[in-house]
This record gives sequence, C-alpha cells and structure tokens, in this order.
Amino acid sequence: VQLQASGGGSVQAGGSLRLSCVASGIVSSINVMGWYRQVPGNQRELVAAMGSNGNTNYADSVKGRFTISRDKSTVYLLMTSLKPEDTAIYYCNMFQWSGRNEYVYWGQGTQVTVSS
Repeated sequence: VQLQASGGGSVQAGGSLRLSCVASGIVSSINVMGWYRQVPGNQRELVAAMGSNGNTNYADSVKGRFTISRDKSTVYLLMTSLKPEDTAIYYCNMFQWSGRNEYVYWGQGTQVTVSS
C-alpha cells in the first residue's frame, strides 16, 4: 500500500485548508485512516482518524475545527479556523488488519504553515 498526500500550504490564522490522501494497492476492508502531525523536536501526534466503520477520533486541540472524512480509499482532513499552533508537517496514516496481521503505512509529509 502506498499513501499519497496532498493539500498542504501556507495560510493566515483563521483560514482553511483541506488535505487529501489516496491509498493505492491492496486495501483491507478493515482499516483506519488518519492524520498525524509533527513539529520538529516533538513527537508525532494524532490529529484525527476514521475507521472503515465510520467511527472517528479527534485530538482535543482540533475538535470543532477539523473534520475528517473518507471516500473508499481516500481520506480528507478539512481544517478550518486554523491557528499558528497548527503549523506542522502532517502525515497520512493507515492501519489495516488481515487475519492476525496488522500493517501500518505512512505517507510522505505535507507542510502546513499558519501565520498570525
């Protein structure tokens, strides 16, 4: 499986961006796709994730501002009311399961910069 992310960029505080990530290859019917972000010197943190069953999980810091959605093997992250502290490299992620095996995939990062 390969993950191809797009949609990063630079915006002013209060602006919006939408990230997209397309999964190609063999995708299990049981999976979770999501977005993580990382600031240099800090650990990578979960931003939002959505399972193939539709369940979602958001970091407290983005609740009410970010919305994750999916269309088959594509996951989107709509980011609104962006703040300077949202500045980070955003990584697309997929967990999938086949039998007893768990597989984890990462896309390339996409930079999001929010200026005040």
